[in-house]
Amino acid sequence: MAVSVASVTDICRAARAASRRLAMLPTAEKDAALLAIADALEARTSDILEANARDLEAGREAGLSEALLDRLLLDPERIAAIAAQVRDIAALPDPVGEAIDGFRLPNGLDVAKLRTPLGVVAVVYEARPNVTIDAAALCLKSGNAIVLRGSSSAAHSNAILAAIAAEHAPEGAIGLVAGGGREELAELATQDELVDLIIPRGGEGLKKALTEVATVPMIFAASGNCHVYVDADADLDMARAIILNAKTQRPGVCNAAETLLVHADVAARFLPPALAALRDAGVEIRGDERVVAIDPTVSAATDADWDTEFLALTLAVGVVDDVADAVEHVNRHGSGHSEAIVSGSYAATRAFELGVDAACVYVNASTRFTDGGEFGFGAEIGNSTQKLHARGPIGLRELCSFKYVVRGDGHVRG
Repeated sequence: MAVSVASVTDICRAARAASRRLAMLPTAEKDAALLAIADALEARTSDILEANARDLEAGREAGLSEALLDRLLLDPERIAAIAAQVRDIAALPDPVGEAIDGFRLPNGLDVAKLRTPLGVVAVVYEARPNVTIDAAALCLKSGNAIVLRGSSSAAHSNAILAAIAAEHAPEGAIGLVAGGGREELAELATQDELVDLIIPRGGEGLKKALTEVATVPMIFAASGNCHVYVDADADLDMARAIILNAKTQRPGVCNAAETLLVHADVAARFLPPALAALRDAGVEIRGDERVVAIDPTVSAATDADWDTEFLALTLAVGVVDDVADAVEHVNRHGSGHSEAIVSGSYAATRAFELGVDAACVYVNASTRFTDGGEFGFGAEIGNSTQKLHARGPIGLRELCSFKYVVRGDGHVRG
């Protein structure tokens, strides 16, 4: 079934009807649909690349940055990886009906707390066409219908990907809202009778636009202003490798590091070779006064730099007095996404683990691992920086609520 052109309300209404059927769909049927989607993605690679090329051309003409163009890009390897993730999702246990808890009351009633689909999930996302398939596959496996609303910069890519997925899913289970502006976004965000949850995956601008109008509950998969802190007891070679990976492996994504913090006791030893390696990788360094004192060629950081998600080869660097100073800096400027400490000290790492307020905290590892696929979730719809219901990578279980099923034998309450 191809994705049809319809009003936002019609798409959401069809999704609501489909969600009722999906909630009862056997695991085998969901998995068969997912495997068919994966096969179709590979079979239609040339069509997908043609659509993506149109988006890339328009993006270059519009002056999109290299980081955004990289987000937008699909090639045969990335399409194969998307298909592989769909198969990974099919291979995961079905969360629907999973027992979270169970107990027998003194009166003999058996109470089971079981996972159930949320119902209809809307995902609003920017120039990341892979999200079209990741989100659709996760929702299908977890028994949810999905309404997709991608950005205009990926319009052609999203359209063909959503059509391929919809052809192998129950009618109405995968809907695509496209072609409108802020009014369309506001209409989707106010479908509270038909949509159970909106997940905005994008920057602070998208978050603000939805917050101003939404009546549907939201879980934000928003910005990632991530930090790497190098402690006094760090293995400095390890620390250099971690910051290089966290900053340069793919700078245009939300789990890339944007700030490097270094303990004062090791700053003079660590920073010269680390900054040289970062510069060799094309990174622009912006440092505080203590960093500039060590390396006068570093540009002075502004107050705004500490709060900026650069999504580019730019890094803010600061020197701190201790782990408490690092934790305070991270909590003041971070976005609650992913934060890392490099240290051989249990006391320091424990203080960082407990003190930092973020969805994911890393000890002696790169922030780049914050990803549903890397966590074994198959894929993710986004990384929640909130604290209610879902936090961190949003996978199958995070797309479920629960219900209590109570079984008796003619029980009545006296």
